Amino acid sequence: MPDILALLHCLQPCLTMTSVRQLSRITLALLTMTGRVTMLGISRWGDDGTSYRTIQRFFATPLPWHLIFWHIFSAHHFQPNHVYILAGDEVVITKAGKKTFGLDRFFSGILQRVVPSVAFFSFALVSTTSRRAFPLCLEQVVRTEAEKAAAKVKAAKTATQTSPKPKAGRPKGSKNKPKTDTHSLSCELQRIQCILQDQLALIVGTVPLTYLALDGHFGTAPAIQMVRGCGLHLISKLRSNAALFLPYDGPYQGRGPHRKYGEKLDIKALPARFLRERHVEDGVETCIYQVEALQKEVSQPLNVVVVVKLNLKTQKRAHVVLFSSDVTLSVEKVIEYYSLRFQIEFTFRDAKQYWGLEDFMNVTARGVENAANLSLLMVSLSAVLLREARESDAQCSVLDLKAAYRGTKYVSETIKLLPEKLDEGLIAHIVCQVALLGRIHPPAALLNAA
Repeated sequence: MPDILALLHCLQPCLTMTSVRQLSRITLALLTMTGRVTMLGISRWGDDGTSYRTIQRFFATPLPWHLIFWHIFSAHHFQPNHVYILAGDEVVITKAGKKTFGLDRFFSGILQRVVPSVAFFSFALVSTTSRRAFPLCLEQVVRTEAEKAAAKVKAAKTATQTSPKPKAGRPKGSKNKPKTDTHSLSCELQRIQCILQDQLALIVGTVPLTYLALDGHFGTAPAIQMVRGCGLHLISKLRSNAALFLPYDGPYQGRGPHRKYGEKLDIKALPARFLRERHVEDGVETCIYQVEALQKEVSQPLNVVVVVKLNLKTQKRAHVVLFSSDVTLSVEKVIEYYSLRFQIEFTFRDAKQYWGLEDFMNVTARGVENAANLSLLMVSLSAVLLREARESDAQCSVLDLKAAYRGTKYVSETIKLLPEKLDEGLIAHIVCQVALLGRIHPPAALLNAA
């Protein structure tokens, strides 16, 4: 099996050798252990040097996680001939009690409601060649008291809004406001912009980036403005009933400013001249449209791609409206890059399912930060280990990897109890046989050896 300490040798520029050794022991414990991933569980499954007090001190230590993620990526995952895009998303973790730092009520996409939880925002590099995401950072979302008060006022205003319809026309005395004013960004977008700028400053000159893919929550004018201000193009999703207009190409009316907005687009009945592709598969007709359109809140044209699906048997229809701020991007790339955004969701899934993103019981700010980042770091490290394991076993999964490390742990602990030292060949045979116990896809080579 690969030497974990050698795997983490690339972290020496940003960590002390003591921290690297501690991290290697914790990594080995996480690969071996079963059950909930907590500080106590790590100390029980770890080798010498992983006492409970040592683990507590590690989780209380400030660590440069953005540098750790970057060094792991650049040393073990980066491929110069691959094309990368940046993806960002928020992950919500439900929590009970009242003591966890940053505990608030966040919207959970899984539960489809607001729940008591902690939230983190993450950026990841996604390779368009291997179609895999590699985490770069994980920052906790902590709302200020001003944000909480503003949210309550907005909710109350929305619930009790019974004001009469305003008069038509522009209010008297109003003035034009520049649509590129950065002061109009919300607290959420300002927080994300700071994280994004830090990440771009770190990776500049190594990974050329052009596009940032975000979910439909960020399909707004302020989000486009924020991303363009960082030098990237945004790929996201608009509301299904977004008000889009064609650029006006008619004659000048003879007075006043030149007309900017032309015919309003009907998303449900797009003209045939915008159709780019149509195909039928399994009784479902898919039509893909592409049009350069304007939205009154956005100061620039948008590259809009509408994907329409029609069930030929039931005649049920559904559509999704994707867009990019890069009007030169092809329709295939818009769809491909937005679909690659979901790869960051798989890193969250693995961190929750295997590495304790939902299990940690830390309550302090530093403890919560270290526990969450450690679980996401294990996603990157396990990808390195799986890549090596799949050279001899193409079906090896995370569960198979953990079973192999757990079997080795059981054998090594058992051998310590024997009065005499065993032959190396016999030890290897025992390790192979024990490692088969918890594997989902046992390779033929190990079955023959056992």
